[in-house]
Amino acid sequence: MSAPFDLTGRTAVVTGARRGIGMAMAVGLAEAGADVIGVSATLEDDPEVGRLVRAAGRSFEGRRCDFSDLAAVEDLGAELAERAPDVLVNNAGTIRRAPAVEHPRAWWDEVLAVNLDAQFVLTQALAAPMLERGSGKVVFTASLLSFQGGITVPGYTASKHGVLGLTKALANEWAPRGVNVNAIAPGYIATDNTQALQDDPDRSRSILERIPAGRWGAASDLAGACVFLCSSAADYVHGAVLPVDGGWLGR
Repeated sequence: MSAPFDLTGRTAVVTGARRGIGMAMAVGLAEAGADVIGVSATLEDDPEVGRLVRAAGRSFEGRRCDFSDLAAVEDLGAELAERAPDVLVNNAGTIRRAPAVEHPRAWWDEVLAVNLDAQFVLTQALAAPMLERGSGKVVFTASLLSFQGGITVPGYTASKHGVLGLTKALANEWAPRGVNVNAIAPGYIATDNTQALQDDPDRSRSILERIPAGRWGAASDLAGACVFLCSSAADYVHGAVLPVDGGWLGR
């Protein structure tokens, strides 16, 4: 019997893989044995994530896709569905910060398109061969703001609440057909998306005071949770949202 966390022979599609959490997840999956197809709107010709995946002894293929362009996402989904991947990690996302009364409609539309609409479109496409095969793993990147309201990020909060609901809705349909759909909710992770908070002394201090672990998370803290949910160790886990937050929600 193979080890429960062994992903050897499996192919994983990871969106938002160029840096930060997505890169850490892609590398973690590769270290567990998976070959990786990494997707990002700004992926370089020889990206760091590709070098790290290959250093782990696995193959890497890169794809560029603008997730605010749903037609492009549909094209990507059609192409990748022909590969019948075993794993889809929906990590691509964006955030726009402005007080709600001043929040531009264009920002709202962009955030919802990238963080929710594109996730559904791509998952529809790649789930089809999984359902036909009777096995597959889908993991969404949710957020602490799937549970809370946040400040000056109305579009982001709405989208991440939607991701949580979508995770549960798809799990309800697809669990009987052998496809696991779950989500990870990162806490305050030191990435580009949280740079404005890290740079604000008052906000950074108030955040750290609430985190029981006493530190900002690192992108690498998400890798193990991702491997677990993409492995046979999680075969009976459906519709779960796993916080990786240093204890924030428990506080």
